[in-house]
Amino acid sequence: MNAIEIIEYLREQNFIVKADGDFLELSPPEKITEELIQRLRQHKPAILAELKKEQRCKRVLDILSDRPDSQRAITSDLSSDPDNVILTIAIRDQYTFEMQIPKDKYDAFSLLELIEKGALQ
Repeated sequence: MNAIEIIEYLREQNFIVKADGDFLELSPPEKITEELIQRLRQHKPAILAELKKEQRCKRVLDILSDRPDSQRAITSDLSSDPDNVILTIAIRDQYTFEMQIPKDKYDAFSLLELIEKGALQ
């Protein structure tokens, strides 16, 4: 099983699974077996990465929901990847996607300029 399949399995079994920094939160605790703990340990980095990706996607979709006049929403994640800034972008009624920019190349002000130029076209 890969990380997405494990998360789907947990949700099908009525577990609540969340990423909290570098920790996995899983409830209800009484349903957790030793076999499940071993599987989670084996795939923990990939599961955490996938849960954080879900959180970022939800964040940009919530921004669009809260701002009906906006056509796009962007968030930046500086902490999930030690080498890259992860930009999560949503375009209303189109799609969401992520970009990784090396931290040494990332310039938030240049990004804002590009966004403004795109909004004018």
